[in-house]
Amino acid sequence: MKHALWFPLFDELADPGVVARIAGEAEGAGWDGLFVWDHVRWREPVRAVADPWITMAAVATATERLEFGPMVSAITRRRPVKLARETATLDRLSGGRFVLGVGLGSDRFAGEFSKTGEECDDRVRGQMLDESLGILDAAWSGEVVDHHGEHYTVDGIQFLPTPVRRIPVWAAGFPGKRRPLERAARLDGFFPVNLSSADEFAEAVGKIDALRNKTTPYDYAAELEPGQDGTPYERAGATWLLRSFDPATVTVDQVRGVLRDGPGLTRG
Repeated sequence: MKHALWFPLFDELADPGVVARIAGEAEGAGWDGLFVWDHVRWREPVRAVADPWITMAAVATATERLEFGPMVSAITRRRPVKLARETATLDRLSGGRFVLGVGLGSDRFAGEFSKTGEECDDRVRGQMLDESLGILDAAWSGEVVDHHGEHYTVDGIQFLPTPVRRIPVWAAGFPGKRRPLERAARLDGFFPVNLSSADEFAEAVGKIDALRNKTTPYDYAAELEPGQDGTPYERAGATWLLRSFDPATVTVDQVRGVLRDGPGLTRG
């Protein structure tokens, strides 16, 4: 079982230097990972929002062991060729510790798509997401990529240097919907969202296990509040426990309080 901190880069945490120091402290306290939200804006009372990709570069240089990544990134608003370069560079900068969390995202929290001219149709974004994931996988291989799809074109480009390792990709999604489950089953991990119990988490794990036809290692990430007992989720199949924080009230002191308790003992 691995343990991670998971928080938004809002307000007090919208300073990459602060987050880098938190990452170093978390590593020293025995945490295995640090994952950050990927947003360009959020609803009130949040005012300040940091760029996660620059922040993750700071995290990479401030740590030696900690795994990190966006959890999750709505990659349909990012060009896959740019994302291929950024992810490989982050993985090399960290010596192979980068994890890419992906999802459709939603416009309902802050109007991020509608206010910036991005695609708002979930079905179309799903197609874009799958196409982008295919391009990333090809780019990370180091082979020449020739892709002419409905949404993206990559005409004979080789993406070097390659990542240190094959970058793990986790998909977030609602377990009640078939398409996100099928997508997650093709990837390296699943982060089921909007669950209310360990029993629901176990049901989601069972659905993915039934869809997978591989014996390779696979991660299941469970969201827990600080102080919440993770034992039922571990028994349900979780390989990662992500300690979450309320985006409207999270502070640096709150995150530091949880991380200093260590992954084995978290405060409410």
